[in-house]
Amino acid sequence: MATVAVTTLLWVVGLPFDVWGETVLRDYGLSTQSWSAWFVDELKSLGLTWVVYGIVLLLLYALVRRFPRYWWTGAAAGAFTLVVAASFAYPVVVEPVFNEFHSLPQGRLRTELLAMAERDGVPVEDVLVADASRRTTSLNAYVSGFGSTRRIVLYDTLLESPPERVESIVGHELGHADSRDVLWGTLVGALAVAGAVCLLYPLMTSPRLLRRAGVVPRGAADGDGGGAADPRSVALVLALVAVGMQVGAPVQNLVSRRIEARADVHALDLTRDPRTFVSMQHELSVRNISDLSPNPVERFLWMTHPAGPERIAMARDWARLHGVRVPPPRTGG
Repeated sequence: MATVAVTTLLWVVGLPFDVWGETVLRDYGLSTQSWSAWFVDELKSLGLTWVVYGIVLLLLYALVRRFPRYWWTGAAAGAFTLVVAASFAYPVVVEPVFNEFHSLPQGRLRTELLAMAERDGVPVEDVLVADASRRTTSLNAYVSGFGSTRRIVLYDTLLESPPERVESIVGHELGHADSRDVLWGTLVGALAVAGAVCLLYPLMTSPRLLRRAGVVPRGAADGDGGGAADPRSVALVLALVAVGMQVGAPVQNLVSRRIEARADVHALDLTRDPRTFVSMQHELSVRNISDLSPNPVERFLWMTHPAGPERIAMARDWARLHGVRVPPPRTGG
């Protein structure tokens, strides 16, 4: 109950900011949802938060109570396992909660995308279309899953674009699959979470920190109260997790930008069509109303992808290096 109460309180506090963000998306024509549908999605997210945090914290506190001095070893191993399991389960468990999918009908686009994946050496079981248009006008595609669950997923908004532009985006996503970015990212992320759990141990056993969090009353002797095993420390755990995520985000973003740039090169190597790549990046920047020249602080804190002009400049450089006609620079809307 403590987990549900704290996560619900955080959700309520953040709800006005989420409403403001949705209002901005509506003002720029990026959101197509009704407010009732948007609120249902918010409730779904809250429900998933209850489930995930509930399972994780129940297991964590069971270990803390059973092994008060060595709980961090089992917790680190459990965290690693849960991250890996969640990554495998996400495409078949979580994605269907928010979107409906259907196979792309037989036709030129489906045939060419599957042929491109085969040519790239990336096994793909299906090409799916997500009903993204009920939420947004933005364009996107991704390759999801592992092994028998791997599929190319297209936003239905992307089907309005010429096939060669769709192929350019999918070529980028196949680059992630070819480099096993999701698999390596899962393993690195699981190791990082396991390491963070180890770091959690000295923080959760610090008498000063427990006192400041109200878990141990002021003036009480060390060891009075439940310490780390006290359910009142749930808020402290969630606060430490939030701080850790914010501190780690810039490093994750730096790595992400490099990975995305590598996938861009892969798309160009696969399609050998920098002109279409440039036109697609231009359309993505315009349709998604991207920031074309983010300031250094914004880039450091939040940007997971290179800015549109950087990606276009890279494609023009690629064309020069490979003896392909250089696309002209893009200007205007």
